[in-house]
Amino acid sequence: MALIWTLTDGKAGDALQCLGVAEAVLAQTGGNIVEHKVSPRRLYALAMPWGPPDPADLRKLAPPWPDLAIASGRRAVSYLSWLKRRSPATLTVFLKDPRTGTKAADFIWVPAHDRLRGANVLATLTSPHRQTPAVLAAARVDARAELTALPQPRVAVLAGGPSKDVAFTPDDVEGFVSALSRLADSGAGLMVTPSRRTPPAMAQAIARALEGRPAWIWDGQGANPYAQMLGLADAFVVTADSANMVSEAAATGKTVHVYLPKGVPAKIMRLVDGLIAHGAVVKFDGHLENHPYEPLDSTPLIAQEILARLRAAS
Repeated sequence: MALIWTLTDGKAGDALQCLGVAEAVLAQTGGNIVEHKVSPRRLYALAMPWGPPDPADLRKLAPPWPDLAIASGRRAVSYLSWLKRRSPATLTVFLKDPRTGTKAADFIWVPAHDRLRGANVLATLTSPHRQTPAVLAAARVDARAELTALPQPRVAVLAGGPSKDVAFTPDDVEGFVSALSRLADSGAGLMVTPSRRTPPAMAQAIARALEGRPAWIWDGQGANPYAQMLGLADAFVVTADSANMVSEAAATGKTVHVYLPKGVPAKIMRLVDGLIAHGAVVKFDGHLENHPYEPLDSTPLIAQEILARLRAAS
């Protein structure tokens, strides 16, 4: 039985990755997961990841110490190091590049499009997540009637938006919406979910373009049907700003059509190019392609590496 902590600042992408890996480990060990959210005050946050943790946060971190701690996000780095000093027996894991080098944790996972490498570093093409085959199977059973009523092929449209790496200009939005219109005109049923980054103007443009067509758009009310869409999808359309959404789609084995805004940085293009080489991804132009491939799921691979280290230490 293992006690597992997750350490993040609450950012959804980081928290979900940590939970996905923790749950995969727990499926083999049994035990409990305790989520810890750190909230460093401004001066401490500005100095991270190299500065010290905020003492006000440390009062929330107390024994019993975990067997395994999984952290992600720049603001969590110093807390993980602090925990290791207090509890040397705890196996520490960091997801993504901590920016402070390979000594930041006992084990580090990075996406292959990042540059960090080392003896304790595992690099995989896609990112970890919580959308396991069992989760998607259960979601299909409970899927909303509005989704199951759509014609096939059903296409899950995972729409992102501007990020620190991708601008998503008005021309990009227009290109994306026009391509969705062409896809809807082909007879496919579109299941659309905006993300936290989708600007209202972009969401409204998508809604206008798909009005009267075989499409259903989640309006943000009630439970997010994201897993239902993943489970029902015969194919995917995903914007390139989110490595997480692309990774979750690629874990299904269904063709992922990636929309590339102008000015996509080299790091994201390395991910897209790697997925194209694997056969998982094609560039989205408004038409569907069908290229079966071996599903890509890094979550069990990361969990296996962690479990091997836990067993070696016991």
